[in-house]
Amino acid sequence: MQVSINDELLELALNIAKQAGRLLVDRPASWDLTFKSTAIDIATQMDIASEKLIVNAILSARPDDGIIGEEGADRTSTSGYTWVIDPVDGTVNYFYGLPGWNISIAVKDESGTVAGVVHAPTIDSTWHAARGGGAFLNGVAIACNEPIELDRALISTGFSYDVKDRGNQLDLINHFLPRIRDIRRNGAAATDLCFVASGIVDGYLETGLKEWDLAAGALIASEAGATVTTHLWRGMELTVAGGSQLHGQIMREIPA
Repeated sequence: MQVSINDELLELALNIAKQAGRLLVDRPASWDLTFKSTAIDIATQMDIASEKLIVNAILSARPDDGIIGEEGADRTSTSGYTWVIDPVDGTVNYFYGLPGWNISIAVKDESGTVAGVVHAPTIDSTWHAARGGGAFLNGVAIACNEPIELDRALISTGFSYDVKDRGNQLDLINHFLPRIRDIRRNGAAATDLCFVASGIVDGYLETGLKEWDLAAGALIASEAGATVTTHLWRGMELTVAGGSQLHGQIMREIPA
């Protein structure tokens, strides 16, 4: 049987994500920190080493592809395919030794994301999806929870490293908390999206996500039946994910 290009890209992404995972689980004895948008938004030497490993592996296999990486990788595609990489999604979790951080790798073409992998070694979870092919956790097909009423929903979220945005984010949480089952804060956006895909949580909302936070996890959640949207709210990009019924209820409840 002929293997499609999307499946080839997915297999490569899976292999590379697991290579990066093996690098990252060997945590360093000391840290070399750099600071990004704010003094609490950090990258470690391992974020940089992971991105280097991923970029080198991609270009070794597909030298004409483009790359967008959180830690600065930027290469224009001549093949029609561009890789979107978060080498350590959940760096603060990784730095503190908390579980749930992941490696997020996606590939897109002119129509959107065609393949995505989120590999979270500390929770023994590897999610993957190819466009139109469904979503999987450790090789087993998954689906989001549907239907779920808002007042029974367990919703995950996260907070900005730019503290000036946190007041609005707290307004959002304060509005929803009396209206839902409960909130979870896991510390890694791609893991949160994959938790929606797996039915581990019912929904997810967070502001300020970048393309590398969203690309793989949004495809996986969508292929698992979730609706994932991003729209402007109070000057920030607000991402909402969940089964169609819950997604609609969340959207209707978002405060002005």
